Amino acid sequence: MTTAIQFDNENQSNAIREDLFQTEPLALRTFTPSQAVLAKSAGCFHWTPEGRRLYDFTSGVLVANLGHNPRRWMKRFSEYLGWKPEHITGEGAGDYFEAVTLTAYNAVTEIETEASKRLLANIQSFKGGNRCEKVMWAASGSEAVQKALWACLHRDPQRDIILATRYGFHGKKGLAGAVTGSETDADRDPRVKFISFPRTECDDIAKYDQTLDTAAYQKELEDLWTEFGTRINCLITEPYLGGGGSYHPQVEYHKVLQDFCRAHDIMLIFDEVQANFGRTGCMYAFEKYQVEPDFVVLGKGLGNGVPVAAAVGRNDVIASLKYGEASDTWSANPLSSAAVLATLDEFEGTNVMENTQKLSAIYLEGLQGLKATGIIAKVRGEGMVFGIECAALGGKTSQEVAIELVKACYLGEEDGDGIHLLGALAGNVLRVSPPMTMTEEQAQESLALLQRLSGKLAEQLQGAPASA
Repeated sequence: MTTAIQFDNENQSNAIREDLFQTEPLALRTFTPSQAVLAKSAGCFHWTPEGRRLYDFTSGVLVANLGHNPRRWMKRFSEYLGWKPEHITGEGAGDYFEAVTLTAYNAVTEIETEASKRLLANIQSFKGGNRCEKVMWAASGSEAVQKALWACLHRDPQRDIILATRYGFHGKKGLAGAVTGSETDADRDPRVKFISFPRTECDDIAKYDQTLDTAAYQKELEDLWTEFGTRINCLITEPYLGGGGSYHPQVEYHKVLQDFCRAHDIMLIFDEVQANFGRTGCMYAFEKYQVEPDFVVLGKGLGNGVPVAAAVGRNDVIASLKYGEASDTWSANPLSSAAVLATLDEFEGTNVMENTQKLSAIYLEGLQGLKATGIIAKVRGEGMVFGIECAALGGKTSQEVAIELVKACYLGEEDGDGIHLLGALAGNVLRVSPPMTMTEEQAQESLALLQRLSGKLAEQLQGAPASA
């Protein structure tokens, strides 16, 4: 890309995009055709600097599960940190005020220990959470994945092989990057061996009730055991393939993985960074997929906008790490601890999960209706996370159609609302993951808008000459 993304009638946004282009590398972001500039947000909406309103279909990439800037959450967050109104307004004597420290490296605060206790109690209250005995906090999902892998590898240095599901996404740093992708990617870690994940069998919600034939997956695992035996240390997987195209498997698949791990004393790591805190329709995806992992990796929605992640798992395995081997500057910092506590308050004290179930049914029906436009070929998903796979149309490839749909949704209707989407997953799949606290009316209105915008784009593409 040699110039900044620009749109007509967006002078303020265009100027900001130009500044961004001049000061930051493209590598800092993944490609999104709209590059929306967000001036303010509330609930399920963003506003551009020009004042246009956008339905947020991203939740900031599965982070703002409770919506943007929720008052009750913000009040609790501030209370945990000891912030009072007079602190913010500057009333009172002196240049500083007394409250919880913002940094406590190699020290501890009460809200950190409270966050750890509350998180463990919450996880263990759900079926499948019994092995989650200790928390290793982190600042990002990549770091939490790495800490879980470190613990497993330290448990027995002679067991050096890591199994990972092909086309999964676990991060871009260190071991998290090593277990992401497939064996055809450059710079592979020789300790990582990839296994298959169902895609064809679950590429549309119409297939979800079909029984999964697990024979091929079982054979693949047993062949790896025959080849590597007790060198196999752990197996890391996502509940559903997120970045790989939003493939949500039948429960039989994860049961095969768990049975294999149990039979051979292999650690099962469930990377729920994208799936935790209600996204799959259950508080944790291990409950939805009926497994009991040795480690659960959490992030994104865990802090509802404040960067925080955690690897939660077996005490005997985590105990293999010595002083400092899982430490870093930002882990368990007071800001993130307060955010976790405020988020747990909302999930434990409100009807957010009941609302999620209602919204899920509305979105499943509405997204299925997009197939009639010809823009969308397949729909998959659960809870409040969906993937809509674009179709080739009007001489454009499915990848080109996905780009055009993101732009059409961003521009929205004349003098009306638009929709904020991110760039395509796996080339042609658009993720739909609005906040789980939106109202049923907002859900219906946003889907009706998406239907109109998709229909209008389909007419434009079918009426346009085929691209060379």
